[in-house]
Amino acid sequence: MSEETDIAAVIDASGLTCPLPLLKAKQGLKQLGSGQLLKVIATDPGSVRDFETFAELSGNLLHNAQQDGQRFVYVIEKK
Repeated sequence: MSEETDIAAVIDASGLTCPLPLLKAKQGLKQLGSGQLLKVIATDPGSVRDFETFAELSGNLLHNAQQDGQRFVYVIEKK
């Protein structure tokens, strides 16, 4: 199975500025079980640093962080 098919939930935080994409991701992760994947789409360039730091501090695993045009796409595994 590909990572994309394993996504349990998707949050589209496009148009939201820091710290709202991260807050929405935290809320989304609360709804998931351990090992499930959350995909977050954001447009705020500051979210790159935020999501990297969040993953380090929270213990959640940032599987993927990529830029797709003006969008930033993150895949986070809940610890």
